[in-house]
Amino acid sequence: MEIAVLVCDGVFDSGLASVLDVLEAANTMAKQSGETDRWNVTSIGFESEVRTSAGHLVECAPVARVEYMDLLVVPAVNERRPDALIEFASGDESLPARELIAKAYVDGAAIASACAGTFLLAESGILKGLRATTTWSLAPAFRHRYPEVRLFPESMLIHDDMITTAGAGFGHLDLALEIVRTISPGVADLVAHYLVIDERPSQTPYILPSALAQNDPTVAAFEHWTRDRLHEPISIPAAAKYLEISERTLQRTIQRTMGTSPIRYIQDLRIERALHLLRTTKLSLETISQEVGYQQSSTLRALLRRRTGKSPTTLRTDPFN
Repeated sequence: MEIAVLVCDGVFDSGLASVLDVLEAANTMAKQSGETDRWNVTSIGFESEVRTSAGHLVECAPVARVEYMDLLVVPAVNERRPDALIEFASGDESLPARELIAKAYVDGAAIASACAGTFLLAESGILKGLRATTTWSLAPAFRHRYPEVRLFPESMLIHDDMITTAGAGFGHLDLALEIVRTISPGVADLVAHYLVIDERPSQTPYILPSALAQNDPTVAAFEHWTRDRLHEPISIPAAAKYLEISERTLQRTIQRTMGTSPIRYIQDLRIERALHLLRTTKLSLETISQEVGYQQSSTLRALLRRRTGKSPTTLRTDPFN
């Protein structure tokens, strides 16, 4: 499999290294186990040397000399500020990268990216109408900029129409392992064991609703008002009246920013609070249920299982794995 890894100025060092290290390990494991499938990896760039966000220089083969690729991997640039990221993704600096992505896709190559790299894919137009994920913290900005993309930020990996996208920063590990798995599940398992890479099918345990809410002042105010009332029934009309807006405006604002309804967002806040109490206290599940507004602990238990795939006991002892 011919893989080209596009290295852009300011690339996230750990993201790039994760992709290269996993693929190198896969080649080693394949050779040791007698498999013939190999991953021929070439780092490519628009300059012979590209500087990473940490200031390291990476030697690259010229993009123009790449005659064929089965897969183009686009590691993320290290930019966490939504406005600055969109400015980069849509600006002249990244135009050659966007053109390369679009051309490779039209020519039949698979495309893969993670974290902020998904913005470049969206900006190039190849994600239009498709499902994708990105780092959960940038989801509101992504959703606002690319409404034609079906975004699922709770997912760690999404594959749609030969395009694979992955979640936040270290989602590059998941992305690289998925690349290996598409060719050889056995080698992927070996790499995961030797490098101690845990399976993380969801970003949900890591998402902080309060951080997402800061992307819009109305949502932030609704979040603050709601947190003070998590232990009691919450009325959407009462919230809209407090914020001095209509219910419809409140619903539209939360949907646009958070990608969900006010009722679902309240549920997100309750689950976030419940997870925090499970991790940091010895309160019983019954008491925690009351604290977050559920009269029956079975209701909270079912919600936690549905959202995380784990029981409260597992979440208490090992919340992220």
